[in-house]
Amino acid sequence: MNIPFDNSYARLGPSFSAPQLPTPVAAPALIAVNGDLAAELGLDAAALRTPEGLAMLAGNTVPDGANPLAQAYAGHQFGGFSPQLGDGRAVLLGEVIDQHGNRRDIQLKGAGRTPFSRRGDGRSWLGPVLREYIVSEAMHAYGVPTTRALAAVSTGERVQREKGYPGGILTRVAASHIRVGTFQFFAARNDGESLRTLTDYVIKRHYPDADGPMELLRAVSAAQARLIAQWMGLGFIHGVMNTDNMAVSGETIDYGPCAFMDDYDPNKVFSSIDQMGRYAFNRQADIAVWNIAQLGSALLPIMGRDEQAAIDEATSILHGFPDLFKAEWLSVFRPKLGLWDAQDGDAELIHGFLDLMSAGAADYTNSFRALTDDPAQTLFADRAGFDAWKTRWKARLQGADPAPLMQQHNPVLIPRNHQIEHLIQAAVDGDYAPFHRLNAALMHPYADDPGLKDLRQPPREDEVVHRTFCGT
Repeated sequence: MNIPFDNSYARLGPSFSAPQLPTPVAAPALIAVNGDLAAELGLDAAALRTPEGLAMLAGNTVPDGANPLAQAYAGHQFGGFSPQLGDGRAVLLGEVIDQHGNRRDIQLKGAGRTPFSRRGDGRSWLGPVLREYIVSEAMHAYGVPTTRALAAVSTGERVQREKGYPGGILTRVAASHIRVGTFQFFAARNDGESLRTLTDYVIKRHYPDADGPMELLRAVSAAQARLIAQWMGLGFIHGVMNTDNMAVSGETIDYGPCAFMDDYDPNKVFSSIDQMGRYAFNRQADIAVWNIAQLGSALLPIMGRDEQAAIDEATSILHGFPDLFKAEWLSVFRPKLGLWDAQDGDAELIHGFLDLMSAGAADYTNSFRALTDDPAQTLFADRAGFDAWKTRWKARLQGADPAPLMQQHNPVLIPRNHQIEHLIQAAVDGDYAPFHRLNAALMHPYADDPGLKDLRQPPREDEVVHRTFCGT
């Protein structure tokens, strides 16, 4: 394997990570290699499919030039602070410069115990590997910033959770794996030198126009406003928006108990461990502000100015987030309704449609896609209310045909929870065909392919998935 690694994070010093080789597995078998992503990274997809490539993707061998490590970070988990978390089941092999000149991490997730495993086994069972592969690649197809899936392998070993499951490893690619919790790790230790090093590194890697930690805070805030607005447009619920699961790059990271909604409920929660609804669909923007506030608190010691003035400026950034998010939210939802321009009253029009969906538990994805079709009315319980809203919508369109714009911004397909559960069960039984079919379909999620009509269907009552799980 010839991979041109350039491992800048490993050069930051020993306080940032722990050297860690992947733990070899018994009998690895290849499930999938993402050929398009491999080419983007300058890698040979055919070589990744060879026995030598499989050995690397399984962690049984380490390619030349790699510098395997587990990253250190802290984090707030459901509001409670843990001063040390870190990569408990992931090993960063190294970094490459892709075909666009961007630095990208290559990481094995589920590669065995690390110094940060916290009594865990460091492994992943097959279900979370396939879920993250499917969902992260769908996110990329939607144009949402996200980590990517380069490959998935089975390990030939059993992973014990509530029962024994086949093991798997995901090869994950990211702009970086640096989190809000990475900054918190050094702030909690009063390690100002490492905090400054990390800040300078993140600015250079992700926000080269930012001038210092305050401008970094502003840039991360803007990136998160854009990201969460895109999630909302797709009906996506991250499920576990802890500060250790928020990437400062603005990418979606850590697809654990995530889900796309079927019927629309703004208070929807899927995560089995989110008993209080902290990370419900309609709270995601609020939680983003909370997380950014923790980033601001971590950066405060190196602001290099009068502390109160720094607090005031950081607070103004946080207070500006709602308006920033509203603007991004409108930029996402206007084209979903075929609105080419911005006018006063658009927010009320969009919320009116969402309220109709909520009142009738209408399917989130199919409702937007069906708006230009006559059968759309049948999706809503309040048909008179829908007709009244449609009259206002048509008046707002001023005779313009909304269909072309709407078809570009309203997907036909999402990775529905029941379909993911079906493909996971099939894979556990040795059949990967449903995984490959859904993954291929989601590469073109805006195309209306009659042969994929079954993938558009909401779940039957006996197929509804009420809870999703992290897999650790």
